Amino acid sequence: MAHGGFTDNDDNDMLSEINMIPLIDVMLVLLIVFIITVPVMKHAVNIDLPRASNEKELVKPETVRLSVDADGNYHWNEQKLADDNALQGHLAAAASQNPQPDLHIRGDRAVRYERVAQAMAAAQQAGVKKIGFVTEPAGTR
Repeated sequence: MAHGGFTDNDDNDMLSEINMIPLIDVMLVLLIVFIITVPVMKHAVNIDLPRASNEKELVKPETVRLSVDADGNYHWNEQKLADDNALQGHLAAAASQNPQPDLHIRGDRAVRYERVAQAMAAAQQAGVKKIGFVTEPAGTR
């Protein structure tokens, strides 16, 4: 019995030809992608980059240690400062040096955070650019 041009014998025959249409579609899509992307990859902006040497810098900036003890007193490289104005003077002198020293702030665990924040604000106002905090790893006490 035939339905729409097919017979029962058509089910037993296998298609022995490769369908080339999907392969051609994929190749055309890849061709279009490459045609679009190749000009973009070759497009470049001419830039005159700065020259730098690969020699090590001989002048290393010093490190200044600013400590805040439990009472809120400031210590500049382990020397106690008289008041906050003395801290401003030391920070201004450090900011004017070339190269500018690194400022390492160490705050006691018992000191109010406000005193450490005041030291950071004073360093920022003086123009100190490199500020770091020194802490102890957990479990060292």
